[in-house]
Amino acid sequence: MNPAYATVDHTFTVPLDHRAPDGPTIEIFAREVADPARAGEELPWLLYLQGGPGGKSPRPSAGSPGWLAQALTTHRVLLLDQRGTGRSTPVTARSAARFASPEQLADHLAHFRADAIVADAELIRRELCGDAPWETLGQSYGGFLTLTYLSQAPQGLKACYVTGGLPGLTATADDVYARTYPRVRDRVLDFYARYPEDAPRLRKIADLLAADDVRLPNGDRLTPHRLRTLGLALGMGDGFERVHWLLDEALAESPGEEGELSDTFLHQVMTLTGFTDNPLFAVMQESLYGQGAGPTDWAASRALADFPEFAGDADPLLLTGEMMYPWMFREIAGLRPFADAADLLAARTDWPPLYDPNRLAANEVPLAAIVYHDDMYVDAGLSLATARRIGAARVWVTNEWEHDGVAASGGRVLARLMDLAAGRA
Repeated sequence: MNPAYATVDHTFTVPLDHRAPDGPTIEIFAREVADPARAGEELPWLLYLQGGPGGKSPRPSAGSPGWLAQALTTHRVLLLDQRGTGRSTPVTARSAARFASPEQLADHLAHFRADAIVADAELIRRELCGDAPWETLGQSYGGFLTLTYLSQAPQGLKACYVTGGLPGLTATADDVYARTYPRVRDRVLDFYARYPEDAPRLRKIADLLAADDVRLPNGDRLTPHRLRTLGLALGMGDGFERVHWLLDEALAESPGEEGELSDTFLHQVMTLTGFTDNPLFAVMQESLYGQGAGPTDWAASRALADFPEFAGDADPLLLTGEMMYPWMFREIAGLRPFADAADLLAARTDWPPLYDPNRLAANEVPLAAIVYHDDMYVDAGLSLATARRIGAARVWVTNEWEHDGVAASGGRVLARLMDLAAGRA
């Protein structure tokens, strides 16, 4: 038991393919969390749907995640490790390497999208709650899951809270990345405005990597394009500082090592860009937008050609964001076992729809969502267009927080969303 929380661990057996309930099964892990002073009470359930895809649910500790203490004043929280993550039959580079062929691996991975996660949640709800509906808190990708839930099983939901995660209902991967690159460009330029010394420092590092064969501690070569993926962090509230202080220690200063990259920097870059803990984040990223409208076909990579300011020799050198590229699956050790299967997923054309526009338009489940005006990851324009198409939706638009506002606000965001859904604000 965590001293700050009363916790109970749960494991559920679910079908790998919910359309074939008698076929292979996987295990789903979830952690129940309550205020120790109220652990014996009959409290309403709040299911937390983690961002990602491919991210496990947070592990609770005193004060973390930032919204949890607020939630526990009124609810019993279920922290779900979505299928393939954390302790839920995890998909890893090691497990991927065991498949006999890329085709078998790709077929397996096709069962790890939002529709399957929602089906898992419904099985779990019925086991924990019987016929009673529960509430959900969806952060980022968790908001995408929420709209799939409202499309497929609204009877299981009493109220939904979404933080930075209303997707475009019909947006293709091409639509998404056409909007993403300009937002990332603006965020990187804002970063350079705050830390102007980091623009020449990044250029110096990139030139060094282009000229020399620099290896990370695991043997991967650190290339300029892998360096640029550090920009993924810039959309979070502390992202500018995280990248700045990483760059601050990038160059070795010990005698005889001048002009080399420090061991500290190389170790941190390996960890930040290696996808060891969350390969599904890279593998499934573009499949989020596959809904029968043709293949995603490495949309982020194709869109790059439309933005010459992201060229490797452009000045200033721009970092990239939440984009996945084919080279990652050949150059990053944690992703190499997925390479051929990722190509097959990118070519897939039979993705089923994840959202039901008609059902969402008729929705009666209270939905309260915060849209971050300057969100680097989820386009605010698409989010607001979606909100107008959902019944019983109330939206709060703000630039007070970045994408991680639900955690960074210390519970204020969640409290206001609960008030919005209940008609108190």
